Amino acid sequence: MTFRAYNSMEKSDVIIGHKTYVSLVEKIFENKIFIKSFMKKEIERCEETLRLAREGQIVSLISSGDAGVYGMAGIMLEIASGSGIEVEVVPGVTAATASASLVGAPIMHDSVTISLSDLLTDWELIKKRIELASKGDFVISLYNPKSKSRTKQIEEAREIMMKYKDSKIPVLIARNVGRIGENYEITDIENMLNCEINMFSTVIVGNSKTFVKDGKMITPRGYKVD
Repeated sequence: MTFRAYNSMEKSDVIIGHKTYVSLVEKIFENKIFIKSFMKKEIERCEETLRLAREGQIVSLISSGDAGVYGMAGIMLEIASGSGIEVEVVPGVTAATASASLVGAPIMHDSVTISLSDLLTDWELIKKRIELASKGDFVISLYNPKSKSRTKQIEEAREIMMKYKDSKIPVLIARNVGRIGENYEITDIENMLNCEINMFSTVIVGNSKTFVKDGKMITPRGYKVD
């Protein structure tokens, strides 16, 4: 959470969001009205936010990480379009950069973020994006890598990456970043599926130059270091 995000919620009358994210801030802002929502209720959540704002209340619609990266910013702007209600997008810290900081600098060069959730995006298109990113030797940050009902996508993603990336390229698996139970493992593409991966994980796969030294995962940008 950034200071700007904290201050925005402090100034708000109502804080609304998915139940998991609301539970993370309830004890911080005890004097606020909280509204908890559920998965697949994103449109209803935004409509409720707009309704409350029309009533004159200051409302914080919260996401995890950054609201503009797989968060609620886009859909809220769409729903509020033409309403005359001011919408401010407040930046946060997205999972890829938060996870990367735990182990050093694995995203120092060109990178992409790809969500493995096929709830809103066709899986064939996701696979194409993984393939092109792998072929282009990008560092790849995988969001929503695995859930109880989605177990095969991370396996297929690894198979695609193995076509273009060396099996020993370092991989970071970070879990519960910024929350209680934060932990991580550094492994490689060959062994990444032997590690615990779930919906609270971010998987960062290095490029051909990424290396691990003194416990730090580094993707060099090209500076000449003696």
